[in-house]
Amino acid sequence: MKNLKTYRILSIFVFLGIFFSTSGIAQNKNEKQKMLSNMRLKITIGENELMATLYDNATAKDLIAQLPLKIELEDYASNEKIFYPKPKLSTQGAPAGYDPSAGDITYYSPWGDIAIFYKDFKYSSGLVSVGKIDEADVKHLKFSGNKEAKFELVEE
Repeated sequence: MKNLKTYRILSIFVFLGIFFSTSGIAQNKNEKQKMLSNMRLKITIGENELMATLYDNATAKDLIAQLPLKIELEDYASNEKIFYPKPKLSTQGAPAGYDPSAGDITYYSPWGDIAIFYKDFKYSSGLVSVGKIDEADVKHLKFSGNKEAKFELVEE
């Protein structure tokens, strides 16, 4: 009988421990999501700082997980700057394609590259919208050749 009472008390403590630890996890997750909603992407290219908003999708979250990044931006087709994140990003839940405008940060899943448009472009299958550079900062992407860039989250 005494063992049964001890077992019940122990079970209650185990239950309470699990309850409070999982509610703490949920609270931490909510705090992290809240924190990410206050974060913006800062892209530093030379002396220029470009600010952007990242969207709430699986592809953007995979990119965020790799930050901060120091990479070389390459010009591609005279309308976008590209780089290849490692590993490739998730496209879970993404639409079949996207019609990008100047300032759009996208992920081209067939090649596995981030493409940041400084000119409007046409709808492309496999293109996923990840975020948007502030309109006033798009002009800083119009440089020739390749340049080193730093991508990092900042709180606003």
